[in-house]
Amino acid sequence: MKEIRIVVAGNPNTGKSTLINAISGAKLQVGNWPGVTVEKKEAELTFFDYKLKFIDLPGAYSLSPFSIEEKIARDFLFTGAYDVILCVVDSTNLERNLYFVIQLMELGKPLVLALNMFDEAKKLGYKIDVKLLEGLLGVRAVTTVATKGEGIDELKRALVEVAERKILPKRLSYGEDLDFILERLRVKLREMNPELGKEFHQIGVLLKILEGDRELIELLKIKVSEEEIRELTEHIEKVHGEDIETFLADVRYGLASGVVKQVLSKPEIRKITLTERLDRVFLNRYLGIPVFLLLMWILFKLAFDIANPYVDFVDETISGPVAKWSGALLEVVSAPSWLSSLILDGVITGVGIVLSFLPVIGMVMLLVTLLESSGYMARAAFLMDRIMRTFGVQGKSFIPMLLGFGCNVPSVYASRVLTEEKERRLTIFLVPFMSCGARLPVYVVFISAFFPERSGTVLFFLYVLGILVAISVGIIFHRLFYKGVSSPFIMELPPYRFPTLRDLWVHTWMKLRHFVIKAGTWILAINIVIWVLLNLPWKPENPQESLLGKIGSAISPIFKPLGFGDWASASSLLAGSLAKEVVVSTMAQIYEAERPKEENGEINFLEDLKDIVINFGAKTKEAVVNVFSTFGIATLEPEGPEEAEGLLGRLQGHFTPLSALSFMVFVLLYWPCFVYGIATKAELGSFKLYGQAILLHTAIAWIVSFLIYQLGRLLGF
Repeated sequence: MKEIRIVVAGNPNTGKSTLINAISGAKLQVGNWPGVTVEKKEAELTFFDYKLKFIDLPGAYSLSPFSIEEKIARDFLFTGAYDVILCVVDSTNLERNLYFVIQLMELGKPLVLALNMFDEAKKLGYKIDVKLLEGLLGVRAVTTVATKGEGIDELKRALVEVAERKILPKRLSYGEDLDFILERLRVKLREMNPELGKEFHQIGVLLKILEGDRELIELLKIKVSEEEIRELTEHIEKVHGEDIETFLADVRYGLASGVVKQVLSKPEIRKITLTERLDRVFLNRYLGIPVFLLLMWILFKLAFDIANPYVDFVDETISGPVAKWSGALLEVVSAPSWLSSLILDGVITGVGIVLSFLPVIGMVMLLVTLLESSGYMARAAFLMDRIMRTFGVQGKSFIPMLLGFGCNVPSVYASRVLTEEKERRLTIFLVPFMSCGARLPVYVVFISAFFPERSGTVLFFLYVLGILVAISVGIIFHRLFYKGVSSPFIMELPPYRFPTLRDLWVHTWMKLRHFVIKAGTWILAINIVIWVLLNLPWKPENPQESLLGKIGSAISPIFKPLGFGDWASASSLLAGSLAKEVVVSTMAQIYEAERPKEENGEINFLEDLKDIVINFGAKTKEAVVNVFSTFGIATLEPEGPEEAEGLLGRLQGHFTPLSALSFMVFVLLYWPCFVYGIATKAELGSFKLYGQAILLHTAIAWIVSFLIYQLGRLLGF
């Protein structure tokens, strides 16, 4: 079976990922590009007698890199091993996309165009002469609608045909002057690099040499004469009155515009699109921000209302049948008492309580993915630009901050989209104020224990508080340490689209996978360490006498003014400095150690399975009722005190609603996790900013929690 390597390229927001999902059936392998954390997506499938291997490049507007994503795309297209390029084109924005297509044609490699979103172009009344487009460019072009799977088989056939026949794009003319200069440069290149193959003499490489792309020239190991290159480019500057890069951009846009005029016809009376109608509301100067806040509130409330019953289900299943079965199995194999305690109290109680919050975390990520895929989150960045400029960064900084709601670590790397160093540093410093998914387990358990009737509102308050604190700190730091004017913000606003269920599932799982892997690896390791500290000296009668208890007792006075100055809370916060998820699992271990041990009931595997299925059905019914309750169609009765068992019940005995809120605020704002520190070191070259963040974030967390608790007491809460 012959393998064909297909590299997938295209502008952002062209539906590239959706198309690959449609081609591969969402069987993506996700890793990282070597040396960076930008995701690398690959897919393999069999098509007749061929194995098609797709390599998805990050979205890029050109091969002159302004971001790490564009650099990855450039490097792979010039140096990678592949047989054919698949360029995904937005049919509704043909001219801008053809600028990138022309750069791909310059590579002299087999090329296929996927004219995606063809249905949207038809709705706008656009008519694209596909055959004429193919004739003008010398490439195969296939119309596709990735969301509906249309054109996929024809696209696969085109890729195989172009790869097998090695059909190359036409060589476009760049004008007499530039064509003459390119030929002179080709001759010089052959003289200085006789060992290089003819692929190094393609127009794309020659133009990169003229542009002075030193990084790529060194990567390709090409010898060039700087003086001769300067002579060639100076000729362009003298004749045309502009530098070589501007001249090349003009030439390419001219070619793209000329092709579009021939192949594209638009209706004389342009239709007002749904995107334009929606933007009148979502981008309204006065309504935009309130609508954004309302959507966020609905998102968090809906996530809690749907997922909370399943949180109970997972928790009850793990702490009930799973713990009971594990205990029985350990007895059967005559496991020593320390091993039984480690597995039951350390692993199942600790990691189990973290995993029980997967439904809420997954639901929040699903709804955020829905807003991202729909095109709304790009509008949110646009709306936030005016606010964020007040503290010295631009609306584009909202993109890494937005990623921070999933995990702060990718946010650090996403700050590479910012060209100004001061904006990058300030954005990286502010990112940990964005409430990441690791904090969600803490919120879920405390909200479930103390604010079950106001779950969405309390969660919304915490997320908004993080944003407000980031803005306040940003304004202060901008005026004291990061003075200057922020760079201009230019961002494409894609049309609104409703993503497919498959896309939502794939992208949500890719985000949730990070949490699951984390819980299954080093969060497990941290919980084992916590178990050891909680059981040394061996099995103390009072957990407070353990090593963990003594450490917690030593630092607990710091938190008394915040309303939670007991050793258990202090120990949990200390453990959470490594990973916020561990705060809840540490508490679960501590309170489990305080509780008298119960004997395992009689094991009846089939009966337990039956109870699990019945319980799942009951929780599903509760989730459905909750959805109607969210929109005011039904109301739920609050749970009675007798139902508050396990960890929730123990928390209710140690906290009040006010101290619980203070504790959640402290978790929101304190001590960025250690992995964030590693990412910061990788980006900025030292741990200096991380050290500053540890001190200042923790101090800010203490002050804000202190104000909330003390003001709450004054108001009688």
